[in-house]
Amino acid sequence: MSVKEKKRGRPKSLHRPLSDVIILEQAKVMMREEGKIPSIRQLSTALSVDPMAIYHYFKNKNALLEAVATSLVNDIYQPIESDDWQQELVELSTSYVSLLHQYPGLLEILLGMTSLSPANVFIERFQRIMSVFELDEAKMSDGLDLLVDYLHGFALAMNYQDERQLLDVSRLRGPLILYCQGLLPGMCSCKITDS
Repeated sequence: MSVKEKKRGRPKSLHRPLSDVIILEQAKVMMREEGKIPSIRQLSTALSVDPMAIYHYFKNKNALLEAVATSLVNDIYQPIESDDWQQELVELSTSYVSLLHQYPGLLEILLGMTSLSPANVFIERFQRIMSVFELDEAKMSDGLDLLVDYLHGFALAMNYQDERQLLDVSRLRGPLILYCQGLLPGMCSCKITDS
């Protein structure tokens, strides 16, 4: 009786050669379908490879998570130079929330990551839009924090609503316009002091 030894490491080509791109695409498909990032074992089963083959391309699960998150966030709206900065901000925000809704586990991954690579994609695009204002670093940071916290809350509400509710990305427009109006010079002159 002979025992067939399971081979470890980079797999031999069965259907198609394995690559980091193929692993990322499969992880994204499974994430969209299941609402969470698949385990290395689930991913390797779907790809018909040994789990160790995944580690040939990604040193650990955190590296895979970062690569998946960055790949997904890279697909959000790319702002163009425009006089209509408000519309550009609405486009960026709605594409980001749509992505978080399409991949329900993505927000939890982003919030749990120590790497800033995926967040930097959104930050850079936000800053490009906001460059029409001459905001100092603190105001730019506050504006970003306020917007991102709202978008994350909205995405969570969309992902956990029941079917009777009608919350979708079209409902972002009004609050985003109000946010934009608050950024216009002279619109808000209230002073808040620390007590």
